[in-house]
Amino acid sequence: MLFAALVAISSVFNACADNDRIITFAQLPAAAQATVQQYFDVTTIAYVKLDDEVFGDKYEVRFNDGKEIDFENDGSLRKIDCKYAAVPDALVPEVVRQQVAASFPQAFIVEWGKDDWGWKAELNNKLEIKFNRKLEMIGLDD
Repeated sequence: MLFAALVAISSVFNACADNDRIITFAQLPAAAQATVQQYFDVTTIAYVKLDDEVFGDKYEVRFNDGKEIDFENDGSLRKIDCKYAAVPDALVPEVVRQQVAASFPQAFIVEWGKDDWGWKAELNNKLEIKFNRKLEMIGLDD
């Protein structure tokens, strides 16, 4: 009986994963559209994808140069990966930018986003800095 329930639950999650689909830029939440338009060239978008998930939709915007921005269902930023370029300053909280500049003055943030325990920033030197939900630095990974 328990096995059957687990199989059924697994099927629901797998079915939702199969519902990912390409959408138009205009189908993004307004807040996500505004963020992309303000900081990136919309004409370089490779695709926009809706990740239809059980606990709320997620959106992914991928650019031709490999940059990627992920948004929550309400259009708020979930993660931004600029590959080798700096994440626009306005998309990273000021307190985080100050901590990174003070601790690693020769580096800049190439990835910023939510994680299970808080937030993380990846620097151009491949160092990963972990922050709690209060944006206090809590750890490093290299």
